[in-house]
Amino acid sequence: MRTRKWLLAAVVGLTAWAFAPGPAAGAAPARYLNLQQCMYYWGPAADHFTTVTPSSDGRFKAGTNVSDTKDTAPACGAGDGNFAPVPILSGVTALDLRSGRYLNLQQCTYFSPSAFDYFTTVGGSQDNRFKAGTNVSDTQDPPNDAVCGSGDGNYVLVPSESYTRSLDLTSGKFLNVHQCLFYSAEHTDHDTKYLGGGGSYSAGSNVSGTADTAPVCGPGAAGYDPIPLLSGVRALPLS
Repeated sequence: MRTRKWLLAAVVGLTAWAFAPGPAAGAAPARYLNLQQCMYYWGPAADHFTTVTPSSDGRFKAGTNVSDTKDTAPACGAGDGNFAPVPILSGVTALDLRSGRYLNLQQCTYFSPSAFDYFTTVGGSQDNRFKAGTNVSDTQDPPNDAVCGSGDGNYVLVPSESYTRSLDLTSGKFLNVHQCLFYSAEHTDHDTKYLGGGGSYSAGSNVSGTADTAPVCGPGAAGYDPIPLLSGVRALPLS
């Protein structure tokens, strides 16, 4: 009797599975990459840092996603009581993935000598002095020609750490956005990187046929070390 009941349950389950609705064949991929940038700041240390992806510490998350609708505000974590979100330097860049072949991911790094504070942006915010010109296009942007804001006089652009990586959106099923946080205990300073070619402060953002599960980060240098807790990767489906 137990065998018959099991067989009946299996048949019912199989029938339900066979007629359950599934994803539509040939469904179009999501149209927009909503690149969310969340800036955090701790006043006593004059220390900024950005996030674009979630990490192991949800207090500093950012909700970058792909969707058929444009996001209008970033979904940022609340911070940890010391570091708090900075709305004027946080924002969303909604990019139409159907408008071109390449995601020209731009990274702009700024530095304040008086505060000894680095921070990096990848998109726009309410303060265009610190923008980064990430875009989707049929042409590849020059690698050393990121479109960055000029800073505010206190924070100035660091050209050697500001550049573009052109990712071919047709070359894989996933856009893997890597976020690598580095920290200097000597200077009480965090900085984030999203790009790079294997250098000390690099991050391995890419387009691939597989979804990355861990960020690929450089080893750091000059007293700046990787912080795994605040580093992460977001694998976004392109098809």
